Amino acid sequence: MLTPPEVIGVIGGGAWGTALANAAAVAGRAVVLWLRDPEQAEAMQARRTNARHLPGVQLHDRVTVTAASDDLRAVQAALLVTPAQTIGAVIAALGPALAPAAPAIVCAKGIERGTGRFLTETAAAVRPGAPVAVLSGPSFADDVARGLPTAVTLAAQDGGLAARLAAALSGPTFRVYHGTDVRGVEIGGAAKNVLAIACGIVQGRALGESAKAALTARGFAELMRFARAYGGAPETLMGLSGLGDLVLTCGSAHSRNFAFGERLGRGASVEAASGGKLAEGAFTAGVLVELARAKRVDMPIAEAVAAVVAERLSVEAAIEALMARPLRAEH
Repeated sequence: MLTPPEVIGVIGGGAWGTALANAAAVAGRAVVLWLRDPEQAEAMQARRTNARHLPGVQLHDRVTVTAASDDLRAVQAALLVTPAQTIGAVIAALGPALAPAAPAIVCAKGIERGTGRFLTETAAAVRPGAPVAVLSGPSFADDVARGLPTAVTLAAQDGGLAARLAAALSGPTFRVYHGTDVRGVEIGGAAKNVLAIACGIVQGRALGESAKAALTARGFAELMRFARAYGGAPETLMGLSGLGDLVLTCGSAHSRNFAFGERLGRGASVEAASGGKLAEGAFTAGVLVELARAKRVDMPIAEAVAAVVAERLSVEAAIEALMARPLRAEH
Protein backbone atom coordinates (compact mmCIF):
# COMPACT_ATOMS: atom_id res chain seq x y z
CA MET A 1 0.00 0.00 0.00
CA LEU A 2 2.00 2.96 -1.31
CA THR A 3 -0.76 5.57 -1.09
CA PRO A 4 -3.22 6.31 1.73
CA PRO A 5 -6.18 3.91 1.72
CA GLU A 6 -9.30 5.30 0.12
CA VAL A 7 -11.82 2.97 1.79
CA ILE A 8 -11.79 2.79 5.59
CA GLY A 9 -13.68 0.27 7.68
CA VAL A 10 -14.76 1.18 11.22
CA ILE A 11 -15.71 -1.80 13.35
CA GLY A 12 -17.89 -0.68 16.23
CA GLY A 13 -20.76 1.78 16.27
CA GLY A 14 -20.42 3.38 19.69
CA ALA A 15 -19.63 7.05 20.19
CA TRP A 16 -15.93 6.71 19.37
CA GLY A 17 -16.51 4.50 16.34
CA THR A 18 -19.10 6.90 14.96
CA ALA A 19 -16.84 9.90 15.59
CA LEU A 20 -13.90 8.23 13.83
CA ALA A 21 -16.12 7.25 10.91
CA ASN A 22 -17.12 10.90 10.47
CA ALA A 23 -13.50 12.05 10.83
CA ALA A 24 -12.32 9.64 8.12
CA ALA A 25 -15.17 10.76 5.87
CA VAL A 26 -14.29 14.42 6.38
CA ALA A 27 -10.72 13.48 5.42
CA GLY A 28 -12.09 12.37 2.05
CA ARG A 29 -12.38 8.61 2.55
CA ALA A 30 -15.27 6.30 1.83
CA VAL A 31 -16.23 4.70 5.14
CA VAL A 32 -17.94 1.44 5.99
CA LEU A 33 -19.20 1.59 9.58
CA TRP A 34 -19.91 -1.94 10.82
CA LEU A 35 -22.31 -2.63 13.71
CA ARG A 36 -23.09 -6.00 15.23
CA ASP A 37 -26.84 -5.33 15.54
CA PRO A 38 -28.60 -5.37 12.12
CA GLU A 39 -31.59 -3.38 13.40
CA GLN A 40 -29.39 -0.68 14.87
CA ALA A 41 -27.33 -0.54 11.68
CA GLU A 42 -30.44 -0.21 9.55
CA ALA A 43 -31.78 2.58 11.77
CA MET A 44 -28.51 4.52 11.69
CA GLN A 45 -28.24 4.18 7.93
CA ALA A 46 -31.78 5.41 7.46
CA ARG A 47 -31.76 8.23 10.02
CA ARG A 48 -28.12 9.26 9.45
CA THR A 49 -27.50 9.74 13.15
CA ASN A 50 -26.36 7.68 16.14
CA ALA A 51 -29.15 8.78 18.45
CA ARG A 52 -28.07 6.46 21.23
CA HIS A 53 -24.41 7.44 21.54
CA LEU A 54 -23.98 10.77 19.70
CA PRO A 55 -27.35 12.52 19.60
CA GLY A 56 -27.47 15.55 17.37
CA VAL A 57 -24.46 14.55 15.25
CA GLN A 58 -25.24 13.77 11.62
CA LEU A 59 -23.38 11.01 9.81
CA HIS A 60 -21.29 12.22 6.91
CA ASP A 61 -22.58 11.38 3.43
CA ARG A 62 -19.53 9.19 2.76
CA VAL A 63 -20.36 6.88 5.73
CA THR A 64 -22.28 3.68 4.97
CA VAL A 65 -23.63 1.79 8.00
CA THR A 66 -23.97 -1.98 7.79
CA ALA A 67 -24.12 -5.16 9.83
CA ALA A 68 -22.99 -7.40 6.95
CA SER A 69 -19.40 -8.61 7.29
CA ASP A 70 -19.16 -9.03 3.51
CA ASP A 71 -19.31 -5.25 3.19
CA LEU A 72 -15.88 -5.11 4.84
CA ARG A 73 -14.18 -6.93 1.96
CA ALA A 74 -13.58 -3.69 0.09
CA VAL A 75 -11.94 -1.81 2.96
CA GLN A 76 -8.22 -1.10 2.74
CA ALA A 77 -7.75 -0.44 6.46
CA ALA A 78 -9.96 -1.27 9.45
CA LEU A 79 -10.29 0.73 12.67
CA LEU A 80 -11.10 -1.59 15.59
CA VAL A 81 -13.31 0.51 17.86
CA THR A 82 -14.86 -2.06 20.19
CA PRO A 83 -14.24 -2.47 23.94
CA ALA A 84 -10.70 -3.60 24.71
CA GLN A 85 -11.70 -6.98 26.13
CA THR A 86 -13.63 -7.90 22.97
CA ILE A 87 -10.90 -7.11 20.42
CA GLY A 88 -9.77 -10.72 20.04
CA ALA A 89 -13.27 -12.11 19.55
CA VAL A 90 -14.22 -9.37 17.08
CA ILE A 91 -11.15 -9.89 14.91
CA ALA A 92 -11.64 -13.65 14.99
CA ALA A 93 -15.21 -13.18 13.76
CA LEU A 94 -14.58 -10.50 11.14
CA GLY A 95 -10.95 -11.14 10.18
CA PRO A 96 -11.82 -13.52 7.33
CA ALA A 97 -13.81 -10.71 5.68
CA LEU A 98 -10.80 -8.38 5.66
CA ALA A 99 -8.22 -8.44 2.90
CA PRO A 100 -4.96 -10.01 4.18
CA ALA A 101 -3.05 -6.79 3.46
CA ALA A 102 -5.60 -4.52 5.17
CA PRO A 103 -4.09 -3.10 8.37
CA ALA A 104 -6.06 -3.43 11.60
CA ILE A 105 -5.80 -0.23 13.65
CA VAL A 106 -6.54 -0.79 17.33
CA CYS A 107 -8.46 2.18 18.74
CA ALA A 108 -9.41 0.67 22.10
CA LYS A 109 -7.34 1.41 25.22
CA GLY A 110 -6.61 -1.49 27.53
CA ILE A 111 -4.74 -4.74 28.15
CA GLU A 112 -6.32 -8.13 27.59
CA ARG A 113 -7.24 -9.85 30.82
CA GLY A 114 -6.39 -13.53 31.17
CA THR A 115 -3.57 -13.39 28.62
CA GLY A 116 -1.87 -10.15 29.72
CA ARG A 117 -1.39 -9.27 26.05
CA PHE A 118 -1.33 -5.76 24.69
CA LEU A 119 -4.14 -5.30 22.19
CA THR A 120 -1.88 -5.12 19.13
CA GLU A 121 -0.45 -8.48 20.20
CA THR A 122 -3.96 -9.88 20.32
CA ALA A 123 -4.72 -8.51 16.86
CA ALA A 124 -1.48 -9.94 15.47
CA ALA A 125 -2.14 -13.35 17.00
CA VAL A 126 -5.58 -13.60 15.41
CA ARG A 127 -4.42 -12.38 11.96
CA PRO A 128 -0.82 -13.62 11.63
CA GLY A 129 1.17 -11.66 9.08
CA ALA A 130 -1.42 -8.89 8.66
CA PRO A 131 -0.30 -5.32 9.43
CA VAL A 132 -1.37 -3.89 12.77
CA ALA A 133 -1.30 -0.36 14.16
CA VAL A 134 -2.61 1.57 17.16
CA LEU A 135 -4.35 4.94 17.42
CA SER A 136 -4.50 6.79 20.73
CA GLY A 137 -4.37 10.26 22.23
CA PRO A 138 -6.36 12.93 24.07
CA SER A 139 -9.74 12.77 22.38
CA PHE A 140 -13.37 12.74 23.40
CA ALA A 141 -15.76 11.31 20.84
CA ASP A 142 -18.14 14.27 21.07
CA ASP A 143 -15.33 16.74 20.33
CA VAL A 144 -14.17 14.79 17.28
CA ALA A 145 -17.70 14.23 16.00
CA ARG A 146 -18.49 17.94 16.21
CA GLY A 147 -15.34 18.95 14.39
CA LEU A 148 -13.51 20.48 17.33
CA PRO A 149 -9.69 20.56 17.02
CA THR A 150 -8.16 17.27 18.15
CA ALA A 151 -4.72 15.68 17.79
CA VAL A 152 -3.88 12.00 18.27
CA THR A 153 -1.04 9.58 17.47
CA LEU A 154 -0.98 6.53 15.20
CA ALA A 155 1.88 4.03 15.42
CA ALA A 156 2.90 1.01 13.36
CA GLN A 157 6.19 -0.87 13.21
CA ASP A 158 6.43 0.14 9.54
CA GLY A 159 6.94 3.89 9.63
CA GLY A 160 5.81 4.30 6.04
CA LEU A 161 2.55 2.51 6.77
CA ALA A 162 1.99 4.67 9.86
CA ALA A 163 2.49 7.82 7.77
CA ARG A 164 0.04 6.68 5.10
CA LEU A 165 -2.62 5.71 7.62
CA ALA A 166 -2.20 9.02 9.42
CA ALA A 167 -2.60 10.86 6.12
CA ALA A 168 -5.75 8.89 5.36
CA LEU A 169 -7.41 9.92 8.62
CA SER A 170 -6.22 13.51 9.01
CA GLY A 171 -8.63 16.31 8.19
CA PRO A 172 -9.10 20.01 8.86
CA THR A 173 -9.72 19.56 12.59
CA PHE A 174 -8.50 15.98 13.23
CA ARG A 175 -4.71 15.88 13.17
CA VAL A 176 -3.01 12.48 13.28
CA TYR A 177 0.69 12.35 14.14
CA HIS A 178 2.54 9.13 13.35
CA GLY A 179 5.41 7.04 14.65
CA THR A 180 6.77 3.52 15.14
CA ASP A 181 6.58 3.12 18.93
CA VAL A 182 3.55 0.84 19.01
CA ARG A 183 4.16 -0.32 22.56
CA GLY A 184 4.63 3.15 23.98
CA VAL A 185 1.44 4.45 22.37
CA GLU A 186 -0.74 1.62 23.63
CA ILE A 187 0.76 1.63 27.13
CA GLY A 188 -0.06 5.32 27.45
CA GLY A 189 -3.66 4.71 26.45
CA ALA A 190 -4.16 1.71 28.72
CA ALA A 191 -2.42 2.94 31.88
CA LYS A 192 -3.91 6.43 31.90
CA ASN A 193 -7.40 4.96 32.29
CA VAL A 194 -6.37 3.39 35.60
CA LEU A 195 -4.83 6.64 36.80
CA ALA A 196 -7.94 8.56 35.76
CA ILE A 197 -9.97 6.41 38.16
CA ALA A 198 -7.59 7.43 40.95
CA CYS A 199 -7.99 11.11 40.10
CA GLY A 200 -11.75 10.69 40.03
CA ILE A 201 -11.64 9.21 43.52
CA VAL A 202 -9.68 12.25 44.72
CA GLN A 203 -12.35 14.49 43.21
CA GLY A 204 -15.17 12.49 44.73
CA ARG A 205 -13.58 12.60 48.16
CA ALA A 206 -13.12 16.39 47.84
CA LEU A 207 -9.41 16.08 48.61
CA GLY A 208 -8.60 19.23 46.66
CA GLU A 209 -6.87 20.33 43.48
CA SER A 210 -3.42 20.06 45.05
CA ALA A 211 -3.96 16.38 45.76
CA LYS A 212 -5.25 15.77 42.24
CA ALA A 213 -2.22 17.50 40.71
CA ALA A 214 0.15 15.50 42.88
CA LEU A 215 -1.60 12.25 42.02
CA THR A 216 -1.48 13.02 38.30
CA ALA A 217 2.24 13.75 38.47
CA ARG A 218 3.10 10.68 40.51
CA GLY A 219 0.81 8.60 38.32
CA PHE A 220 2.69 9.78 35.27
CA ALA A 221 5.94 8.68 36.93
CA GLU A 222 4.40 5.21 37.34
CA LEU A 223 3.33 5.19 33.71
CA MET A 224 6.87 6.10 32.59
CA ARG A 225 8.45 3.34 34.70
CA PHE A 226 6.05 0.77 33.31
CA ALA A 227 6.58 1.90 29.73
CA ARG A 228 10.37 1.72 30.03
CA ALA A 229 10.12 -1.80 31.42
CA TYR A 230 8.04 -2.92 28.44
CA GLY A 231 10.00 -1.18 25.69
CA GLY A 232 8.10 2.08 25.30
CA ALA A 233 10.13 5.17 24.42
CA PRO A 234 10.11 8.01 27.00
CA GLU A 235 9.51 10.62 24.27
CA THR A 236 6.35 8.78 23.23
CA LEU A 237 4.99 8.93 26.76
CA MET A 238 5.78 12.65 26.90
CA GLY A 239 3.57 13.16 23.84
CA LEU A 240 -0.09 12.99 22.93
CA SER A 241 -0.70 9.32 23.70
CA GLY A 242 0.93 9.55 27.13
CA LEU A 243 0.98 12.87 28.94
CA GLY A 244 -1.62 14.44 26.66
CA ASP A 245 -4.18 11.70 27.21
CA LEU A 246 -3.40 11.54 30.92
CA VAL A 247 -4.05 15.26 31.39
CA LEU A 248 -7.36 15.03 29.54
CA THR A 249 -8.78 12.01 31.33
CA CYS A 250 -7.45 12.86 34.78
CA GLY A 251 -9.09 16.25 34.81
CA SER A 252 -12.47 15.93 33.13
CA ALA A 253 -15.79 14.50 34.24
CA HIS A 254 -16.41 13.73 30.55
CA SER A 255 -13.98 10.83 31.00
CA ARG A 256 -15.87 7.65 31.82
CA ASN A 257 -12.95 6.46 33.96
CA PHE A 258 -12.75 9.72 35.90
CA ALA A 259 -16.51 9.73 36.44
CA PHE A 260 -16.40 6.12 37.64
CA GLY A 261 -13.68 7.01 40.13
CA GLU A 262 -15.55 10.11 41.28
CA ARG A 263 -18.60 8.02 42.14
CA LEU A 264 -16.37 5.59 44.06
CA GLY A 265 -14.90 8.54 45.95
CA ARG A 266 -18.38 9.68 46.93
CA GLY A 267 -19.03 6.32 48.53
CA ALA A 268 -20.74 4.33 45.79
CA SER A 269 -20.06 0.62 45.50
CA VAL A 270 -18.19 -0.63 42.43
CA GLU A 271 -21.44 -1.95 41.01
CA ALA A 272 -23.32 1.28 41.61
CA ALA A 273 -20.45 3.44 40.36
CA SER A 274 -20.29 1.46 37.12
CA GLY A 275 -23.96 1.94 36.28
CA GLY A 276 -23.96 -1.57 34.88
CA LYS A 277 -20.94 -1.00 32.64
CA LEU A 278 -17.43 -0.78 34.05
CA ALA A 279 -15.01 1.75 32.64
CA GLU A 280 -12.08 0.32 30.67
CA GLY A 281 -9.66 1.26 33.44
CA ALA A 282 -11.52 -1.02 35.86
CA PHE A 283 -10.86 -3.97 33.55
CA THR A 284 -7.25 -2.93 32.99
CA ALA A 285 -6.19 -2.21 36.60
CA GLY A 286 -5.64 -5.79 37.72
CA VAL A 287 -3.71 -6.96 34.67
CA LEU A 288 -1.65 -3.75 34.62
CA VAL A 289 -0.55 -4.47 38.19
CA GLU A 290 0.24 -8.10 37.31
CA LEU A 291 2.45 -7.01 34.42
CA ALA A 292 4.14 -4.40 36.62
CA ARG A 293 4.93 -6.99 39.28
CA ALA A 294 6.35 -9.34 36.66
CA LYS A 295 8.93 -6.65 35.79
CA ARG A 296 9.27 -5.43 39.40
CA VAL A 297 7.88 -2.02 38.52
CA ASP A 298 6.64 -0.04 41.51
CA MET A 299 3.11 1.26 40.79
CA PRO A 300 1.46 2.07 44.14
CA ILE A 301 -1.35 4.19 42.65
CA ALA A 302 -2.30 1.50 40.15
CA GLU A 303 -2.08 -1.09 42.97
CA ALA A 304 -4.48 0.97 45.07
CA VAL A 305 -6.97 1.35 42.20
CA ALA A 306 -6.85 -2.37 41.46
CA ALA A 307 -7.51 -3.18 45.11
CA VAL A 308 -10.44 -0.76 45.33
CA VAL A 309 -12.01 -2.02 42.09
CA ALA A 310 -11.62 -5.63 43.27
CA GLU A 311 -13.19 -4.54 46.59
CA ARG A 312 -10.18 -5.80 48.55
CA LEU A 313 -9.60 -2.31 49.97
CA SER A 314 -11.86 0.59 50.85
CA VAL A 315 -11.25 4.02 49.37
CA GLU A 316 -10.29 5.33 52.81
CA ALA A 317 -7.80 2.51 53.39
CA ALA A 318 -6.28 3.01 49.95
CA ILE A 319 -5.74 6.72 50.59
CA GLU A 320 -4.21 6.02 54.00
CA ALA A 321 -1.86 3.43 52.52
CA LEU A 322 -0.63 5.82 49.83
CA MET A 323 -0.07 8.65 52.31
CA ALA A 324 1.79 6.32 54.69
CA ARG A 325 4.39 5.23 52.12
CA PRO A 326 7.99 5.94 53.19
CA LEU A 327 9.42 9.29 52.16
CA ARG A 328 11.96 9.07 49.34
CA ALA A 329 13.73 11.12 46.73
CA GLU A 330 11.32 12.16 43.98
CA HIS A 331 13.41 10.76 41.11
